[in-house]
Amino acid sequence: MTTTQSTHLVVLTGASRGMGLAMAEQLLARPAHTLLCISRNSNGALESAPRGDGSTLIQWQEDLSDATAAAQRLADWLGRANAHRFATATLINNAGVIARPAPLDEASAADVVNALRVGVEAPMLLASAFLRATREWTGARRVLSISSGLGRNAMASQAPYCAAKAGMDHFSRALALEEAGRANGAKVCSLAPGVIDTDMQAQLRGGDPALFPDRERFAQLHAKGQLTSPADAAARVLAYLDRKDFGQNPVADVRDA
Repeated sequence: MTTTQSTHLVVLTGASRGMGLAMAEQLLARPAHTLLCISRNSNGALESAPRGDGSTLIQWQEDLSDATAAAQRLADWLGRANAHRFATATLINNAGVIARPAPLDEASAADVVNALRVGVEAPMLLASAFLRATREWTGARRVLSISSGLGRNAMASQAPYCAAKAGMDHFSRALALEEAGRANGAKVCSLAPGVIDTDMQAQLRGGDPALFPDRERFAQLHAKGQLTSPADAAARVLAYLDRKDFGQNPVADVRDA
């Protein structure tokens, strides 16, 4: 049985596949974790994943291309929660989408809007709801957003994704400044997780080379076995989250010493 302030709450987006699913599995395997997953689709296999003592899973199906409803639902749920249960409360913004690789003047309006809504608007709305609802909680609070090297190094034919991740980095910097001035302010970090063998990577490798000049680079990463598995990447991200200096640098890389 868990006692007062011994349970850990984690809200995780994009948990139905890839690194998000691996993080969900690893968090559930820890003792005394309440894991709330927010994804467009729930994952049935996650329901039967091994669980640590006292750990529980909640899955919400929400489309984060319009995150207003998800943010309000999160705020309401947190408002009803027993804050005294939780030693830590963490929001992990992991969900993201990558459009068909193409120059911006050949991208569809729907792809551009979707990339920005899921990649930067949803994390901001969820972070706002999470921080407002937990402002008076006494446990440690953290906001971890999964960024990308493409938010820091531009790439042709990926303007929407690059812009979304750059926006995530910069709103994390601003948020860290805001929280630093508050009692029990949240620790904030936008973290690049390295190059991972996910569906996004497959989508980049499958791009039209006439529209995506860096396609061969991604094909070679895969061919040479230089991609990190989702499970290994998840373990590295969660290890970074657990570091004592988490949030000291609001924009970081999982490979930072």
